[in-house]
Amino acid sequence: MVKNRLAYMFIAPAMVVMALLVFYPLFSGIYLSFTNADQFNTTRRIGANVIPASYQFIGLQNYTDILNIPQYEFWRVFGQTVLWTGFNVVPHILIGLALALLLNRKIKGRTIYRILLILPWAVPSYISAFVWRFIYNGDIGLLNNLMRDIGLGSVPWLSDPGWTMFAVVVANTWLAIPFNMVTMLGGLQSISPELYEAAEVDGANALQKFLNITLPMLRPVMMTATLLGVIWTFNSFNVIFLVSEGGPARATEILATWAWRWGRDRSEIGIGAAYSVIILLILLVFSAVYVRVLNRRGQESAL
Repeated sequence: MVKNRLAYMFIAPAMVVMALLVFYPLFSGIYLSFTNADQFNTTRRIGANVIPASYQFIGLQNYTDILNIPQYEFWRVFGQTVLWTGFNVVPHILIGLALALLLNRKIKGRTIYRILLILPWAVPSYISAFVWRFIYNGDIGLLNNLMRDIGLGSVPWLSDPGWTMFAVVVANTWLAIPFNMVTMLGGLQSISPELYEAAEVDGANALQKFLNITLPMLRPVMMTATLLGVIWTFNSFNVIFLVSEGGPARATEILATWAWRWGRDRSEIGIGAAYSVIILLILLVFSAVYVRVLNRRGQESAL
């Protein structure tokens, strides 16, 4: 009993922080999604007077409106979010794996390369986003200046829908590769060298060793990294908001920024909260299905 009490004392500060910073905002947001809350009926202060909240519970009205009324553009933004997620996660995994394979080899200066490749992960994402926005600037940006110097002309990085999506994907990929590289590198270093030695004795070449040893042994790590990548990218806010602001003409808007747009810019707090809950539900369903399929494949491969 004494040990249990001591354990509870140690975890109590973390639980208090979680309750204040995670659980309270989460459940408050879920409740607001079932109300008609906006800037005019929430609690607000005018001078010394405090006007109490007057919003009402309206059930699932916000959800049905979002899914059915064209004004809210849910399906268009949802499609853009799926494309954004796919365009990011695939290069994150492939480039991260390629760099991990390279750094897992005994090459000169390997430690320095590892440090340099982890730097994008160490820099706060909003700072990196502002740097990329400057790089993409049409008039004074580094890319366009270089292209003009070599006679290629300028590219509308942040004013053309296609180029803007490409630009934000590149910026986000640059930020995400270090995590995937470190994750894959850890997985590679956990593979026993004896497996490769046995394969060499059997006459296997480099490609055969990669396909029959490296990939199967690395699959659990890759699947976990993919799941985390989908969740983080689907919920990504900083890069889209700070680099392209969802433009041009909402061409790079995703559900995370769209929820903020309705809740903050347009002050329809209930609608913004409903969008956030929908994002949560989509990711919960995806994660549950993904983990179930992953476990089923693991059981089949074990048999």
